[in-house]
Amino acid sequence: MSAAAGANPAFDPIFERLEEQIGWYDARSRSNMRWYKRLKLSEIGSAAIIPLLAASHIPQAAIATGLLGVVVTVFEGMLQLNQFHENWIRYRSTCESLKHEKYIYLANAGPYANLEKPRALLAERVESLVSQEHAKWATVQQQDPQGKQA
Repeated sequence: MSAAAGANPAFDPIFERLEEQIGWYDARSRSNMRWYKRLKLSEIGSAAIIPLLAASHIPQAAIATGLLGVVVTVFEGMLQLNQFHENWIRYRSTCESLKHEKYIYLANAGPYANLEKPRALLAERVESLVSQEHAKWATVQQQDPQGKQA
């Protein structure tokens, strides 16, 4: 029996770290996706109403049109400032990469096949993925809205 197959993942701190990271990235990906979709749909809906109001003969249409324009601008600003779409995609990608590592480790396949210490390689690969994600995040945080270094 291989070391990976014989290990009890329930009591393995390396496997526990992997599961925690999968859970974290999955939850953050879902949260960012929800925020992105809510704000984007609200922005699209508000923008779609503007021409309708502008063409109407409703009293106060000009005020309502102006307010909807403000709402669209605020929603777009929130999307850009919080990077919901980008975070959603990056976090989902990292989550799926971590799941991939989990399954090939459990199957004792790929780089884990026939290794004397597959847990050590798992720890290195998991930390490498998390470290890469952190480095990408830090790079994005150091950029201003135009994408130039601060």
